[in-house]
Amino acid sequence: MRRAWQLALNRMTVTLKDFYADWCGPCKTQDPILEELEEDWEGRFEVEKVNVDEQQDLANEYQVRSLPTLIIENDDGIVERFVGVTQREDLEDALESAGA
Repeated sequence: MRRAWQLALNRMTVTLKDFYADWCGPCKTQDPILEELEEDWEGRFEVEKVNVDEQQDLANEYQVRSLPTLIIENDDGIVERFVGVTQREDLEDALESAGA
């Protein structure tokens, strides 16, 4: 049973939504962390960059009030939400929990 659960978890689609704005200083600090993580994890999750100035409806849907906001989702929904600059280790733990 545990093996079946693990196989199902391995097939989950995991997405990291990065809510940012071009004028946001902390967002610029977050970018290299995300780029390095995405490169090192080689396709185990998808990154969706969401410019809140251009996609206000989506930002409202996810109740984004501060930047940067990072939301990790899988097929079951939101797994973790981070507000402010988030360290790589915290993101890795959340991605693993999500099944990436």
